[in-house]
Amino acid sequence: MRVKIKAAAPHGRVLAPPSKSMAHRLLIGAALSAGESTIHHIADSDDIRATMTCLTALGASFRKQGSTVTVRGADVTKRTGHTDLYCHESGSTLRFLIPLALLGGESATFTGSEKLFSRPLEVYEEIARREGLVFQKQNGGLTVGGRLMGGDFRVVGNVSSQFISGLLFALPLCSVDSRILITPPVESRSYIDLTVQALSYFGIDVSWTDEHTLFIRGNQTYRAAECTVEGDYSNAAFFSALSLLGGAVEVEGLREDSLQGDRAYINYFDMLTRGTPTIHLGNCPDLGPILMALAAAKNGAVFCGTRRLKLKESDRGTAMAEELAKFGTSVEVFDDSIVVYPLDFHVPSEQLCGHNDHRIVMALATLLTQTGGEISGAEAVAKSLPEYFEMLASLGVEVNRYEA
Repeated sequence: MRVKIKAAAPHGRVLAPPSKSMAHRLLIGAALSAGESTIHHIADSDDIRATMTCLTALGASFRKQGSTVTVRGADVTKRTGHTDLYCHESGSTLRFLIPLALLGGESATFTGSEKLFSRPLEVYEEIARREGLVFQKQNGGLTVGGRLMGGDFRVVGNVSSQFISGLLFALPLCSVDSRILITPPVESRSYIDLTVQALSYFGIDVSWTDEHTLFIRGNQTYRAAECTVEGDYSNAAFFSALSLLGGAVEVEGLREDSLQGDRAYINYFDMLTRGTPTIHLGNCPDLGPILMALAAAKNGAVFCGTRRLKLKESDRGTAMAEELAKFGTSVEVFDDSIVVYPLDFHVPSEQLCGHNDHRIVMALATLLTQTGGEISGAEAVAKSLPEYFEMLASLGVEVNRYEA
């Protein structure tokens, strides 16, 4: 899909979209609980559908009415027979569910997009090797087997917190106590804390014994619960940014006490407006595209801790550098840092490309509200926020969509 956006001064209010990060976690908790749970404020995005599809394959069932989902859980430790799980392009789905698939002792095959399986899985591969579990990678897929038994697990902290979260969902169901020993530095700790919070809603106790060690008691039982998904700071950032580019947009429905690391955008936006800051993205890599976009339109910036941007739906640093060049901005991408130089920022010289990445599309669309222009591959927003362009139009922005 191609979209054409006309320059405008967006104004009005929007309700923050549901947090995709927390929705994954609450759906998994509900799917592991005996009885029925109710989860309110669920978005109908590609990633969330992927998680629900895979949890259905593991034995859970779902009834959806509007944005509310009723979940009947299943005992994944008693799964029988081989199971196929299709993750589409959702890294969260894949990484969260691999340990759960290893609780039943039976084999399971995960499939999805080619790009999904190019993202790192070495943390689980090493655990499988140490524990004598099956971990067989193939083109576009992964087969796992054997039974995860609990105990001590050493995990590097600077690859992805999703590996730690995946273990946290599974280890309470093991028969012995477990510890996760995280090799520093621990990046994206806020996402680990979100998992611990979500687990607590379903009666699961996980605790930090020190800043690098998590203790998980074995033989725990998930209890059904009723929960509401909080507003999402990572997607809210795209709408809040409009106020820095000549608009006046208020985002409602965000918890001020949220554990989401992407809350940091509030401070980072202020820094980008006031000067040329150095910003560390280690705990909030999903903010990379919108922060780079604003840096290009404002005073430039230096971003560090950017190594993990290479491992997302696209190589986000390189993709944004390519697209921002069309606005006249120079960007240098290094191994773990990115420098944005605000040169002659202007209307893009050619059509922009979304790089099959929802956050790239939304970051570029934000800039186009100031300059006008077109983006190809705009359908990528369906991964996390299918209604993004409708929300943008509700703020007075003219958006025209065309089939590519």
